[in-house]
Amino acid sequence: MGENMRAVDIKNGKGPVDALFMNADTPKPQPKSSDALVKVKAFGLNRMDLLQREGKYPVPPQAPKTLGVEFSGTIESLGKDAERGFKVGDKVFGLAYGGAYAEYVAVSTHMLIHKPEHLSWEQAAGIPETWITATQALWLVGEFKPGKSVLFHAGASSVSIAGIQLARQDRASAIYVTAGSKEKIDFCVNELGATAGFNYHEQDWSKEILKVTQGKGVDLIIDFVGQNYFQGNLDAAARDGRVVNLGALSGTKLPAGVDIGAFVYKRLRYEGSSLRSRDPEYQGKLRDTLEDHALPKFADGTFKILIDQVFPWEKIIDAHKLMESNKTKGKIICTVY
Repeated sequence: MGENMRAVDIKNGKGPVDALFMNADTPKPQPKSSDALVKVKAFGLNRMDLLQREGKYPVPPQAPKTLGVEFSGTIESLGKDAERGFKVGDKVFGLAYGGAYAEYVAVSTHMLIHKPEHLSWEQAAGIPETWITATQALWLVGEFKPGKSVLFHAGASSVSIAGIQLARQDRASAIYVTAGSKEKIDFCVNELGATAGFNYHEQDWSKEILKVTQGKGVDLIIDFVGQNYFQGNLDAAARDGRVVNLGALSGTKLPAGVDIGAFVYKRLRYEGSSLRSRDPEYQGKLRDTLEDHALPKFADGTFKILIDQVFPWEKIIDAHKLMESNKTKGKIICTVY
């Protein structure tokens, strides 16, 4: 018999927030030869966790049933084929296919980064999924270049918070956001440096984008909403623009009457992407990009890791309820220590 550990579990495998519970009889993961076993200190919440909890997320086949993809902690053991440069006891943070809502997580060493001393466990746990997703969306998929303009939907979400900072550092000509409150828009503009923001409850954001760009539109749109924003994205995109779709919070089925003519006359590219389903080699390249380009900016204060609230992991139900409220500006983190 193998060892057990505590982990957050879901009654009956899926359900509402109140189905979450602490399972002290969860089998401790057995790492593969290229993996590390990490004793978790903190983990970050992501929107996919809510969808997975409800049985609405396509979990990769290699993922354990336990929720959670980003974490910080210390290496307890290493497989014989683990990546060089890591040793038992190292403080690390990283990205897993799943299993981070637990005392221990098994993860490929390709997706681990050494934790600098200036970052707390909570800050480190809030980096991997959001900053790597933003990096992927901007450059690998969106082909962002200095001088281009960009629009982030869900402007106060963690991925957009990272993306706004990355785009500013890479000299975007303009950075626009949409959000559901004046407070969130003011936060994006005044604290993060976005050019302008539009309240989707009160404004037709696609028309406002065309107004402020004198009819040109934006070069790159990062979207998490899907169905409800599809037509607006086509209308607001500039000629030769790119739309990167990372989610479908409003649904996936388009209504009748959607006009796709912009694909031709604007020469648009509309591309979906995900991070969790990528192979370790692809994720490893993104990790290296983050390590080379972002970590020094965390150290000198150029990039900020914004945490909305920290919960002890025993309060996981409260943490999920907060994420469901859509009132946060930044990461929700749970501590395991």
